[in-house]
Amino acid sequence: MDFRDRHVVVTGGTGALGAAVTSALLDRGAVCHIPVHGSGPPQDFAFASNERVRLYPSIDLSDQDQTDAFYARVGPLWASIHLAGGFAARKLKNSGKADLMKQLDTNVVSCFLCCRAALKAFGTDGGRIVNVAARPALEPRSGAGMTAYTIGKAGVAALTMALAEEVAGDGVLVNAVAPSVMDTAANRKAMPKADHALWPKVEQVAATILFLASPENTVTRGAIVPVYGRS
Repeated sequence: MDFRDRHVVVTGGTGALGAAVTSALLDRGAVCHIPVHGSGPPQDFAFASNERVRLYPSIDLSDQDQTDAFYARVGPLWASIHLAGGFAARKLKNSGKADLMKQLDTNVVSCFLCCRAALKAFGTDGGRIVNVAARPALEPRSGAGMTAYTIGKAGVAALTMALAEEVAGDGVLVNAVAPSVMDTAANRKAMPKADHALWPKVEQVAATILFLASPENTVTRGAIVPVYGRS
């Protein structure tokens, strides 16, 4: 998969999955544009000084004006990969409107606004969009105990399928991955008794994302690809 001289946005690019995606893109020649919610990347982000990584601090992707301004700075775009999002495990009876709205903002609204801005930034050759749903988006019963999150990720899945149909004639292929619990340090800490060997590795999920975002993907659109590993 050749990304030489191609510009790619990676939201959530400083997280565990984001770092794996960024690493794989850099290995294949891409220029990565990474918005950062805070004033800078985490201290352990390995690619902060890489000459093909552009970091954009203090970007709120649930804000339309900030998102539009960020994409306008990127220039001609090949792919937009949307990893940024939020998770909350809370039963509905213990939740309120604020919990739901937070999940909608961090998952659906940010994805919607990034897709919108990316479509305006693509060149005449089209482009690629890859979103991140989750297993409960495909299997809502597995979202028991995290209903607001499940609603948010189901919205990402629906957005992906509808948009894929809308822009297929423009040469833009839109897809999403739906991970189960990924093998990250944070998830191991939260679930120390789980069988971590069954969880998909971030590098494995990144490989699927990379193909969907690549020029080699010429036919796949509207897919919500399960990346469950053996879990």
